[in-house]
Amino acid sequence: MSWPALNQIVCAPRFFYGVTLGHDAIPERIAYAREPRKLPVVLSADEVVRFLEAIPSLKSRNALTTVYAAGLRVSEVVLLKITDIDSQRMVIRVEQGKGGKDRYVMLSPQLLRILRSYWRFARPQRWLFPGRDEDRPLAPTVLHAACRSARPAAGLSKQVMVHTLRHSFATHLLENGADVRIIQVLLGTATYCPRTPG
Repeated sequence: MSWPALNQIVCAPRFFYGVTLGHDAIPERIAYAREPRKLPVVLSADEVVRFLEAIPSLKSRNALTTVYAAGLRVSEVVLLKITDIDSQRMVIRVEQGKGGKDRYVMLSPQLLRILRSYWRFARPQRWLFPGRDEDRPLAPTVLHAACRSARPAAGLSKQVMVHTLRHSFATHLLENGADVRIIQVLLGTATYCPRTPG
């Protein structure tokens, strides 16, 4: 049984005792089921390289490389414009991220080289990763499908999704001594705290 279905069942006796019978104290003692928190799947640096190299599409590979190298969400990477890459300040501007907030994320020299090489080959006009129609950004479903295909091609047994690359970015920063608060700012969240095993 799923956790939401179980909690829907719990609602019945809470309502019965609290509303129908008017016993205010009893519903508080009937607890909702809490889904156990699971650690996110994290790829090692070598696994990330193998995974990205297994993506045949240049556009999808570069978009997913950007997800990993900058810790972006899939909804953020597909909406990147050419003008969001600031090579002078070595940052990427993320407009209207989760919660409608703008933020800057780091642009590493290695990612800049990869994106420049991609730009010289693909010559996107407005969107860094355009869809089939140049006037529209790449659909997130394209990147989800690329992940599904690349996992077996890379010989990985772990379940890899776009978000796995974001978790791997955060965990690798933490393992290399970055401050958790800095990682939270880069990710655009105030609550993310990746855990390292051991």
